Amino acid sequence: MRSSGRNTGYRLVHIAVLGLAVLLPICPLQLFAALDSGEVDVTTGADGAIHAKAHLLFSAAPEIISALLTDYAHWPDLFEVRMRVASVTMQHGVATTDLRIEHALMPGERRLITESRQFPDGRIVTDLAGGGDFKRYHREWRLGAGATPNQTVADFELIVAIDTMVPDWMIALATRRELESHFRIVKEKAARRATQER
Repeated sequence: MRSSGRNTGYRLVHIAVLGLAVLLPICPLQLFAALDSGEVDVTTGADGAIHAKAHLLFSAAPEIISALLTDYAHWPDLFEVRMRVASVTMQHGVATTDLRIEHALMPGERRLITESRQFPDGRIVTDLAGGGDFKRYHREWRLGAGATPNQTVADFELIVAIDTMVPDWMIALATRRELESHFRIVKEKAARRATQER
């Protein structure tokens, strides 16, 4: 029993070290200062979930942004985190996606099963479908026309909780970094597609 406890402790320390290696490539003061810098607001809620919000401007029409965000079979192309699509089914306007995600903070694959719906008012809403390794998952995009036909104003909201022993502050930092890279990739792909369609 004593040996098992030591092994568990070693594993937790190993996970924490891996996480810090990924999350702290710059000094801690720079990282925590970055938390206050604007575009992505990430907090840990009293409910134990990570809450994230962002207000974004894309240099492409809403139709292009919507097409990228609802191309469920190619979701992994929009993220730097390693993931793969195990299956996608579409039925009665609901896209059910089974994702397998690899993350340095959590060794092995984590399964995320979601249902996504697109609404006429520009909302794209994704919720947990049950099963998998996530306790909560809610993502909502609200897309609207910008000042010109080739602009989209977007509001983004994410609520996520996963069964893990990794500290909440570390998950929050990772979430912020991953969302920033996600938004950057979407912006780049959208701008490229908008240029091709002109």
